[in-house]
Amino acid sequence: MSERRDDRLWVEEMEARPDSRFLVLDAEGRAFVLAESDAPQWMSPAMRAERFGDIPSTFLGLAAGRAWFALVVDEAQAELFVSLTGARRMSLREAGLILDAFDAGLFAYAKGIAHWQRQTRFCSQCGAPTLVVASGHRVQCTNPDGAHMHFPRTDAAIIVIVEDGDACLLGRQRGWPPGRYSTLAGFIEPGESLEDAVRREVREESGVEVLHATYHSSQPWPLPASLMVGFTATAKTREIHLRDDELEDARWFTVDDIVQGMASGTLGVPPPLSVSYRLIEHWLGVRGVDLDELVASSAR
Repeated sequence: MSERRDDRLWVEEMEARPDSRFLVLDAEGRAFVLAESDAPQWMSPAMRAERFGDIPSTFLGLAAGRAWFALVVDEAQAELFVSLTGARRMSLREAGLILDAFDAGLFAYAKGIAHWQRQTRFCSQCGAPTLVVASGHRVQCTNPDGAHMHFPRTDAAIIVIVEDGDACLLGRQRGWPPGRYSTLAGFIEPGESLEDAVRREVREESGVEVLHATYHSSQPWPLPASLMVGFTATAKTREIHLRDDELEDARWFTVDDIVQGMASGTLGVPPPLSVSYRLIEHWLGVRGVDLDELVASSAR
């Protein structure tokens, strides 16, 4: 509903409709969920008007026949909301594993735009304070000499599973849980195509040269403001040269390596909410192995 964001009267009507819902975020970007179940603790328009009416909302859009908003509260207001509802707080990483797709997606949307608003309190052109407009989707500089308009940012990053014959390249970062390996990833630099970024990042992190890169899928990753663009790629050689400041380790894994490693508990993969998991799932699936079944078996 981008065409209605500047229609303040219409947005206010939506805010007051009894069936509208407000997703509440605390200052750290956590949402509130029901105390006894894994579902969002929505704020009703009545509660919002009575207790939180002075907090500006961000209009997220229309879905399922109702209007959806985000509301960011400070710590005192968060404690008040908890006392009124009995809700508990949940991070986006946890929500991605637990909430259903719509609720988790709405949380990601709200957190991403709330982070951008918080980071854009001053104009990057002149340093003047800014004003949030368009129901939360634009920020305008208050300097009358410029009045620059700022729009939400998304920082693109590539993530790739590199293959060579019967093996795929996975790496691990320092600080990850023992045995966890994942696909390689990195941010896109100015002037780069997505494919160029794949080749550069794989070479920088592992020393492996990539011949071809093919788009697979993408995933919003508002932690705090990224879009993960997933690829599969073909390696020119298997020779690995690690840089000190990149990965702790990188290895080529065959299907048997992955199956046996997960069965023995010596190998772990990223959580299912990540596009990395989906890339590994796809690579294994082409070779007749179900990653979901491997994860379930290793958990037993």
